[in-house]
Amino acid sequence: MINKNQSFYYGLSAVFLWSTSATAIKLALDVLDVFQLLFFSTFTSAIILCSIVCYQGRCALLFDAIKTKLSYFLGMAILNPLVFYFLLFSAYGRLPAQQAQTINYTWAITLGLLSVPLLGQRLGKVDFLAMFLGYFGVVIIATQGSFLSLKFTDELGVFLALSSTIVWALYWIMNAAQKLDPVVGLAINFIIAAPFAFVLTLLFSNSLVVNLDAIFPAIYIGICEMGVAYVFWIFALRKTTSISRVGNLIFLSPVLSLIFISLILNETIQLATLVGLALIIPGIYLQNRKSQAK
Repeated sequence: MINKNQSFYYGLSAVFLWSTSATAIKLALDVLDVFQLLFFSTFTSAIILCSIVCYQGRCALLFDAIKTKLSYFLGMAILNPLVFYFLLFSAYGRLPAQQAQTINYTWAITLGLLSVPLLGQRLGKVDFLAMFLGYFGVVIIATQGSFLSLKFTDELGVFLALSSTIVWALYWIMNAAQKLDPVVGLAINFIIAAPFAFVLTLLFSNSLVVNLDAIFPAIYIGICEMGVAYVFWIFALRKTTSISRVGNLIFLSPVLSLIFISLILNETIQLATLVGLALIIPGIYLQNRKSQAK
């Protein structure tokens, strides 16, 4: 049932939760390594998403999908959450939160770029302008304004952040043709990924045993960033008559995120970050407007 007010509130709630994720990831990485964070957040999200699916009375659909499309969901689970969040968390471990989160928002522009070889789409003037704005903004942020010298704050960190946008875009392109309910599909991904994340932690982390205070940020990320925010966003899109009205809410997220980063992490927001963001947001807007027109 269409409900414009519900759509707006669901969308705004999703945006608010996503805007806290950069701060939560940084706080989590102060006490956990990347593999520990990946396991605890993935495991938490699997529980939350599975609970939501069961509450909706779709448990049978979940198990049927696993049985009939196990190989497909295995591949999707490797992309998201395993590879995507490993790259993203690793980037946050090396970069200031303001840089990592702002670069991550260019995934929508990466999606448009990858649609050319993978979906047979053609690039137009709008696409080239969106890419120029977005990636020039990344260069300004990553070099802290010294873009002519190309001296990056952390080359590997920037590479990891940009790589995460490629993986995220690939995931959504490969998921586009899937007719299964998106919440069910996401729950399956995390259910399958959780045991793999556990094994990776056993192999590459110093320890799996940590105190509750240490894993609280990871639990928060699993509930909010990986789980509830996506469900809210899906509900928002289902209950709206205007995708663009809901979609435009996403532009609040990077701005709110910088506020949380400044207030909670005490990072001084660099002028280069603001300039880069001022370029990236129009780039994303142009890319989204073209996608909505199609």
